[in-house]
Amino acid sequence: MMFKTYYEKLLKQLAIELNCAPSDFHERENILTLPALNEGRRSYSPGKPFLQMATCGVNTVIMADECMHEFLRELIKDVEGHHLFEFENLNKINEELRRYGYHMNPTHHMFLPCCNIKGEERFLVRWFYDSEITQFYGDPRFPNAIAFPEPCPVRPDRIVVAAIDGDNIMGMAGCSEDVPHWQQIGIDVMLKYRSRGLGTYLVTLLKNRIMEMGDIPFYGTAAANVQSQSIAIKSGFKPAWVETEAVKSEQG
Repeated sequence: MMFKTYYEKLLKQLAIELNCAPSDFHERENILTLPALNEGRRSYSPGKPFLQMATCGVNTVIMADECMHEFLRELIKDVEGHHLFEFENLNKINEELRRYGYHMNPTHHMFLPCCNIKGEERFLVRWFYDSEITQFYGDPRFPNAIAFPEPCPVRPDRIVVAAIDGDNIMGMAGCSEDVPHWQQIGIDVMLKYRSRGLGTYLVTLLKNRIMEMGDIPFYGTAAANVQSQSIAIKSGFKPAWVETEAVKSEQG
């Protein structure tokens, strides 16, 4: 029931971001829409999106500039939705994007909570909120737990939980509020403290705190980052969707 509740909210959120209906993510056919800056969307790149795509495992919804539609209609008509995220098809999209000065970002594999996990106290931790997090900006040890190297106004960091060993930070989990009430979790564990279950412990603590607040925790990682995916699953998350977008290429 927990996952179902969050999943229904996810479909509404993705519909805002890809300019479609929530039910479009469960259609048999792939869906193609036009870009829009709908209120309430997450923003990871400036300006109106040129191309974004997401799948929840059934079909794929692609929001793309109209100049891409003829190419995309031909590409997606005979391809099962999740196969559009395989290298062969992403590469075809990438080659077409190059004509317009864009390229594909890596895919992001995203997780939602599916169960309650209440681990026993194993490490000494400290909590930091909002302005208290400022002291950690620019610290190269924490590129995932908080915005790096400086705060991000559109995705403010809200909560940090750090495991402490004397004066040393062993690891840190943090969350950014990517849109109101949607808190994305990131984790960094120092090399000498790894393989002790610290990442899972901190992510679990933070996930539980976010849910207690009535917000939605979510977690994202790269396709090949098996260790990060393992932390998510052990912390009570399960895979929910995959997404990617096109970004403007730098002019050389």
